[in-house]
Amino acid sequence: MEFEKILYDPVIGKLVTAFVLTLFIISISRFIRSRITRVTKDIDLRYRLRKIVTIASYLIVIFVLSIVFSDKLGGLTVALGVAGAGIAFALQEVIASIAGWLAVSLSNFYRVGDRVQLGGNVGDVIDIGILRTTLMECRQWVDGDQYTGRIVRVANSFVFKDSVINYSADFPFLWDEIKLPIRYGSDVELTRNIINQAANEIIGPHVPQAQQHWDRMLDKYRIENANVHPMIFMVANDNWLEFSLRYVVDYQARRITKDKLFTKIYNDITNTNGKVQLASATFELTAAPQFNISLNKS
Repeated sequence: MEFEKILYDPVIGKLVTAFVLTLFIISISRFIRSRITRVTKDIDLRYRLRKIVTIASYLIVIFVLSIVFSDKLGGLTVALGVAGAGIAFALQEVIASIAGWLAVSLSNFYRVGDRVQLGGNVGDVIDIGILRTTLMECRQWVDGDQYTGRIVRVANSFVFKDSVINYSADFPFLWDEIKLPIRYGSDVELTRNIINQAANEIIGPHVPQAQQHWDRMLDKYRIENANVHPMIFMVANDNWLEFSLRYVVDYQARRITKDKLFTKIYNDITNTNGKVQLASATFELTAAPQFNISLNKS
């Protein structure tokens, strides 16, 4: 009798119903996500579809539970109202992170795949959760914008507390520079031609795409026009002629582009047979004074 009473208790029935329906929804969600992983080859699309399915499953579970326990929710209204203030205070960081997630999802702070700087953390966004954003870290002890291998998780509430630097939002290019010290007496025009030829060969193919993105920036923002073509500047200082090459580069290819430029320029300078020479801070002793030494016997 006692077992039958428990078995036919409406509360127990609702709990069992809620458990079965929740388990069924979760199973369907996992099946759909596994199918998306197998069928969809595009990484970005696959990630977004899996996220949509996950969030949709959470919403469906909440909706189903609210229907199953609808007749029990009325009595909890007063208790929830009293506990609401205390819960909100205790979980203010969590609530701020959820609000940050909504702000990131509905605005253009950043998205998965962007390279961002959140505080002192620089990296590629690999996941945006409800509470935290996950980054694949760059820089730190590694020279250049390359991965360190560490995973960094930053609370979403950070977007309300400090600046968010996005390297790839509307304009996925950066302006970079390389500097070349050239010895006095070198052929200046030949030096310019060497640098310009290297820039046209390595940077030139990417200029039209950069120009298209920059034109969109001009349409979207109140911003002055800028030159995305390579530019060469020369400064004469006390030690050498300093040539600077300013150019646009894809935010993911800064280091490899700089390597290609230096390699091309160095090889071309070497082939000038001394007409152009790189300078250094090494000091040359061109002449030494004569020393007269006299030894007297006492």
